[in-house]
Amino acid sequence: MRYLSLFLLLCCVSSVTAQSDVLNRYVQEGLQSNQTLKQQGFQLQKAMFALSEAKTLFKPTVNFNTTLSGAMGGRKIELPVGDLLNPVYSQLNQLTNSSKFPQIQNTSEQLVPKDFYDVRFKTTMPLFNAEIKFNQAIKKEQVVLQEIEMKVYKRELVKDIKTAYFNYLKASEAVKIYQNALQLLHESERVNQSLISNGAANPTVLIRTRNEIAKVNADLEAAKGAQQNAAAYFNFLLNKDFTEKITSDTLSLKAIPTTLTDGHREELDKLQTGIAINQQLLGLSQAYKKPKIGASLDLGSQGRFGQIASSNYNFLSPNAFFILGISLDLPVYSFGRNQLKVKQAEMDIAALDTQLKQVKNQLDLQTSVANTNYHAARTVYESKASQVSTAERYYRDLMRRYKEGNLNFIELLDAHTQITMAQLQQSIALYDVWIKWVELERAKASFEM
Repeated sequence: MRYLSLFLLLCCVSSVTAQSDVLNRYVQEGLQSNQTLKQQGFQLQKAMFALSEAKTLFKPTVNFNTTLSGAMGGRKIELPVGDLLNPVYSQLNQLTNSSKFPQIQNTSEQLVPKDFYDVRFKTTMPLFNAEIKFNQAIKKEQVVLQEIEMKVYKRELVKDIKTAYFNYLKASEAVKIYQNALQLLHESERVNQSLISNGAANPTVLIRTRNEIAKVNADLEAAKGAQQNAAAYFNFLLNKDFTEKITSDTLSLKAIPTTLTDGHREELDKLQTGIAINQQLLGLSQAYKKPKIGASLDLGSQGRFGQIASSNYNFLSPNAFFILGISLDLPVYSFGRNQLKVKQAEMDIAALDTQLKQVKNQLDLQTSVANTNYHAARTVYESKASQVSTAERYYRDLMRRYKEGNLNFIELLDAHTQITMAQLQQSIALYDVWIKWVELERAKASFEM
């Protein structure tokens, strides 16, 4: 007998271990298929891209710029080249006894170029800019914040999936209890029919039995509706078809857990990251005191685009140019606007510090309440378990007496009702324990992500 007991215990343990994987598999499936979690994953990728973008702000930027312009009218510059050179040309012609030096006309040149092109590659690069540095730090903290947001949502999703699963099992168990109640009532109907046939019972007991059967049938249909709704919500969390079959894991639920490890609440990390972001924003608002230094380099060519058609035209010479520049930007006075921005950032940090202390107290309270509710639910379940066995034994005794003709049918019917209610209350109490356990698991952040 000792070896047989040990063998049965090992079989039971192995069954529990195998069955306990069902809910964990559903949880992992929900984490992988949840649409909201996928959306948050996209937001995390967006934050990471924003961080990569912020890092590139320290690197040089190269732009290609081209300007082609044509104009008419406007002011002119008069160039008296004829008045200056014609006397000289006349003297040269006389001295050389030739006409090699013709007379030329005075000319004028538009200040606005009639045809002009400007082609250049412009390179700019910040040498010192505190705002870029703080902006990069903010983007980095925002990536961390989004990762924490995903962890918080995952924990809530795990809680919702487990709670929905236990609610489904609770509804399914109610269906089974009502079906068992119907079997007992049909057995009572058969016994009453036999007693009536033998003249040992009044026909009214059969009417009462059938009325009770109709009542339990109505309760059974309501329980089936609750079961379907619970299944639909559970499948919704897993992003499945609402009518998808759900594997019931009831064997491992008999072994109620007693302890949970304390984890770390990501809500506190979320607030601390928010404080870190606001500290960077404070540094950003204080960065107005520091100068901005940048460098620029222009490489290009300028000239008349009418000359481009010339076969011997060259962009590089003599029209090529380069411009090297260093820029300095230092604010002098802004009527206290920058100082007011600093004060606003300081108030944001102070508000988050206060909120962090408040949230710590709220989380401690949540854990305390969840722990109390869990132990209270365990106590209720343990009391209901004994009531079921008592009600079943009481019903068997009364059924035996009723068959012998030593009991009123109303007493037997009352005993049957007590069994049904006791079984329902025990089932509800069992799954309430697990639901309270899930709430405690969430409050302590015990689930390993």
